[in-house]
Amino acid sequence: MSDNDTPESTQPPETPETEAQPTQDEARAAAAETLLHSLASKQAASDGDGQNVNAMLNVGLSVQIVLGQSRIPISQLLNLSRGSVIELEKKIGEPVDVVINDRLVARGDLVKVGENRLGVTLTEIVKDYVPTR
Repeated sequence: MSDNDTPESTQPPETPETEAQPTQDEARAAAAETLLHSLASKQAASDGDGQNVNAMLNVGLSVQIVLGQSRIPISQLLNLSRGSVIELEKKIGEPVDVVINDRLVARGDLVKVGENRLGVTLTEIVKDYVPTR
């Protein structure tokens, strides 16, 4: 009975007394221990999370560069053939939209990359969520 009572009766009374009226040194020691424990936990968590983040860095996203849009009736759509021209609402020189997974994230200008390729120079990052559909 004393074996069972001693650990239970010793630990609970000490914990409330320490929490109720800690000395300045005890408070500093407890704060230091909590800080060290917190740093160790964060380090352990970041090591594991780093692997998760690294795994996410390889996930592919759908990136679209939207030159413009147009609304046409179905009858006009059905008449489209090779060489047909669809007029867009944007003017030459206006920035294009950069859309990632159906979300407008930036705007930019078309640039020539290499001999015969196009790229986009980002000129504006869109901070607010703007659905594209």
